[in-house]
Amino acid sequence: MRYIKGISSYQWGKSTAVTLGKFDGLHRGHQMLVDKIREYGVNGCESVLCAFDMQRDCLMTKDERRRHLEGKIDYLVEYPFTDELREMQAEDFIQKILKDTLHASHIVVGTDFSFGYQKRGNIEMLRKFADQCGYTLDVIEKKKYQGRIISSSYVREALTQGNVKLAENLLGYPYEMTGIVEHGKRLGRTLGFPTMNIEPAPGKIMPRFGVYACRVKIDGKWYNGIGNAGIKPTVTDEHKRLLEVFVYGYEGDAYGQEITAQFLEFERPETKFGSVEELKEQVMRDMKFGETYFESGEKR
Repeated sequence: MRYIKGISSYQWGKSTAVTLGKFDGLHRGHQMLVDKIREYGVNGCESVLCAFDMQRDCLMTKDERRRHLEGKIDYLVEYPFTDELREMQAEDFIQKILKDTLHASHIVVGTDFSFGYQKRGNIEMLRKFADQCGYTLDVIEKKKYQGRIISSSYVREALTQGNVKLAENLLGYPYEMTGIVEHGKRLGRTLGFPTMNIEPAPGKIMPRFGVYACRVKIDGKWYNGIGNAGIKPTVTDEHKRLLEVFVYGYEGDAYGQEITAQFLEFERPETKFGSVEELKEQVMRDMKFGETYFESGEKR
C-alpha cells in the first residue's frame, strides 16, 4: 500500500476504484466500502481510499489507520480539510478530484455521503454525473448490529460506557491503544507487580476510566494483561491520561518500546482509594479477575 499525504501528491494515471470519507475507526460499515473497492481492484483498477481529516476525538490515529489498511488497498490518500476543499463546489469536486486527479472508474460510498461547499453534493449528484465523467457508482447500505446502524458515534458511545465488547462487535476487532512505555513512579514494582505506562496519542479516545482485561503486544508477541485506563487518582494529582498495564508472564524491560494494548473486558470503574495499601489489595483482586478471565477461555 502506498501512503499519500495530500490529494495534490497523487500522480498516478491508472483508473481507480475510489471510496471516500473520514474512516474513523474503520468499523464494520467502513470495511464494506473497503471490500468493494478491493473487488474492483482485482479487475485492473487501483483501489484508493481517500480519507478526510478526522475530528479531534478519534477512535484511531492516522498511524493506526495505516496499519489496519496495510495489504488491503493500493493507495491511502489522506486529504486535509483545507479552506480550498471546504469552499469547493460539489460539481468541481467531481470533475477536478474524482475525474481529473483520481481517474475514478468506480466510486463506492455510503448512503449519507456528502461533499462540496455546504455539503451540496450527495449520491444523487454523483449519479447525475456518472455517465458524463465515466464512472460507475455503488451506494452501500449501512451495516447494522442488533438493529442499529453501525457508526463511529455508536462506537464512541460504547467506549464511554466501558462496553468494550460492544465496541469490538461494531469495529470487528478489539479497541486498542498504542504508545511508548514511559518511566513512571515505579510504585507497581515496589508493591510487587511491575507495570507499563503508555499515554494515548493526542486526540485518541480512551474508554471509560477503569480496569480492563487486556491483550498486550510487545516485540511482536501477544501477552495477557490487566490494565487501568485513567488518571491514577490514588497516587497522583496530575490528571494525566494513562493506561497502566500489568502483563502476565513478561519479565523483560519494555521501557522506551512501543506496545499495543487491546481492551477485552471491563472489570470495574477507576477508584480513588484511601491509602496505597487499599490500592494494593484491590490490584491483587484485579489481577485475579484477569487470571480468571483468561483461564475461562475468553482469550483469543
